[in-house]
Amino acid sequence: MKKRLTLAALALFSTAALAACSAAPGGSSSSNGTQIDKTVKIGYNLELSGNVAAYGTAEKKAADLAVEEINKAGGVDGKKLEVVSKDNKSDTSEAATVATSLATQDKVNAILGPATSSGTAAASPNATKAAVPLMTPSGTLDSLTVSNGKVQDYVFRATFQDSYQGKVLAQYASENLKANKVVLYYDNSSDYSKAVADQFKKSYKGEIVVEDTFASDDKDFQAALTKFKNKDFDAIVMPGYYTATGLITKQAREMGIDKPILGPDGFSDPQYVASAGANNATNVYYVSGYSTKVNLSDKSAAFVKAYKEKYGEEPNLFAALGYDSVYMLADAAKGAKTSKDLSENLAKLKDFEGVTGKFSIDKDHNPVKTALVISLKDGKEEKAEPVEAK
Repeated sequence: MKKRLTLAALALFSTAALAACSAAPGGSSSSNGTQIDKTVKIGYNLELSGNVAAYGTAEKKAADLAVEEINKAGGVDGKKLEVVSKDNKSDTSEAATVATSLATQDKVNAILGPATSSGTAAASPNATKAAVPLMTPSGTLDSLTVSNGKVQDYVFRATFQDSYQGKVLAQYASENLKANKVVLYYDNSSDYSKAVADQFKKSYKGEIVVEDTFASDDKDFQAALTKFKNKDFDAIVMPGYYTATGLITKQAREMGIDKPILGPDGFSDPQYVASAGANNATNVYYVSGYSTKVNLSDKSAAFVKAYKEKYGEEPNLFAALGYDSVYMLADAAKGAKTSKDLSENLAKLKDFEGVTGKFSIDKDHNPVKTALVISLKDGKEEKAEPVEAK
């Protein structure tokens, strides 16, 4: 099915955005799953501390809000949602351990998270073994839901894939920014970033004058930026998480590099602007699936209002994805007796109306949904423009 990126005014994007790492093994399960009894139990396996805690924290806040709303409205089939929340500490080994604990000890009926692709890849085999569906709000690595040509029966996502983001960035660079020559500078320590970069290289029709890499823990990017500064290019394409890309943006601008900077949804957390500095976060563009300035569905305005009243701040992309994920799980829990039933219902989800738009789950367990490209000026969302990935 053809995917379309509809964009209209706005700003934001979230994080490690969507986040990255290794392919998820596993597939189907011989387990009977967990029973849905007096409550529908949802286990959070989120990054609440560590390097990308901003993603998991935003998702938890919004997920908690969704749980409150659903329970206040009577729950699912008269059953309240019960939450068991655990911190995976932004660590893949811990994410795998938490998945096992939630599924086998706490007997949850569904797992929300991890937020990152790497955490999801680590957690998926254990969730699959227990026949408990895992919904990652923001894990974007293509192989999370389809590995070696096989659909992962118990793995779902609420966001679009890395390959889609790479196509969007390539098209936006060429058609919207008229960038015929680019520098490609990406995080080589992240499968997420590498996947976006690989698809960009396949889709971009212009010239990549320099291709270089960094690691997410790096702090000094002066040597690479000095090399770029003396080249003839129209934009820098920078797949990576906010933790590094904000600092790179700051150092680039301070060196006088004022060309457009493009990135994936990993830019979408406010910490990107905090690291870059508001004045430096100008002429910056990133892929996103949500904006508080654009109503992608009739539910968007009410969500923003409720989130601001509860937390005193506007929700970002990760919050919106966490919120939608809980409502997707609740919808799939209707009529379900076990976690296996819930998973089967998720795979059939059609015309779901969330705050990130109206969408269905495709045969590969991915949502067919809208995307946005956000532009920043002085650290604030200036606008969003429509892009159609071809």
